Amino acid sequence: MRQFVTVFALCALVACDQPAKLEVTDATVRLPAVPGNPGAAYFTIKGGPRAETLLSVTSPSVIRAEMHDSVMENGLMTMKPLAAVEVPARGALSFAPKGKHVMLYDIEPTTQQAATITLTFRFASGMELTAPAKAIKAGEDADHAH
Repeated sequence: MRQFVTVFALCALVACDQPAKLEVTDATVRLPAVPGNPGAAYFTIKGGPRAETLLSVTSPSVIRAEMHDSVMENGLMTMKPLAAVEVPARGALSFAPKGKHVMLYDIEPTTQQAATITLTFRFASGMELTAPAKAIKAGEDADHAH
């Protein structure tokens, strides 16, 4: 029994000491209500053992993608382009409605029917991550999409 407890305690310590891994979670793409209009991508990036700088988010399903931040200026909500965004070590960075987001321009018509859209995240360190994003049609609730 003592040997089992020692092995269990050692496993628990090792599990707690595992380095955080950079990953993308909860990715969704809000498809445009009007064909030809841009869509928007939202997601959370969980930081790894060191800080990273997100340089771009792209997709083979779109012609152009731009990172933006929604900010209030003089009582009006405006969008400001973002060239890069810091991802804190072991922290989280959220791209969400009314905040940071990725505008997706010229979405392929066949993508309008897809259940998921592939997003590729490029970082200043040279790292690239790919994640599927749930496609949400205009008027559809994100929790009940597909």
